[in-house]
Amino acid sequence: MDRQTQIDIMRWRRSERQRLIVARLAVPVIERVGMAKQMATSLDRLIDPYEHPVLALYWPFRGEPDFRDWMATMHERGAVIALPVVIEKARPLIFREWQPHCPMKRGVWNIPIPSEGREIAPDVVISPVVGTDPECYRLGYGGGFYDRTLANLPNDPLVLGVGYPISQIDTIFPLPHDVPMDRVILGHTENVRTKTG
Repeated sequence: MDRQTQIDIMRWRRSERQRLIVARLAVPVIERVGMAKQMATSLDRLIDPYEHPVLALYWPFRGEPDFRDWMATMHERGAVIALPVVIEKARPLIFREWQPHCPMKRGVWNIPIPSEGREIAPDVVISPVVGTDPECYRLGYGGGFYDRTLANLPNDPLVLGVGYPISQIDTIFPLPHDVPMDRVILGHTENVRTKTG
């Protein structure tokens, strides 16, 4: 792929990202809450805290599905919960252990993160999507944090994308650095990618 094509794709992604975030924020809160509950039910079917003891989730931002109640429930069921922490730009994320009522501080974009706690490698990564395509590629916020992180994790976690039906697009025009997810749950539907190799 030539340099100009990459520049065109990045420009398109920036515009599409803005469009999708505006559309997501326009979804009424009560609908977002209802879809998050449906997605939590799907996650319950996919994740056993005994088989997948370390779950990486996220703190909701800009209308993302809110799984904080489900996160606390999974902690009660014996799962170890981790939240992503940005160490610096252009570097992979780390995952820091979270527990209910643990000390929190503001991280990048003022998103709360655990202020202390051990760094852990997740068995499952649940990642919010701005957009996603039928091949389960993820359009995020443009920092490349998740792609770098997934490419550098020491294990091979199950990667689950979560979002709303409006997040579905025909393609993100994947680039060589993009890492597809294993499944994407959009409201009440699931897209499944079968790993090869």
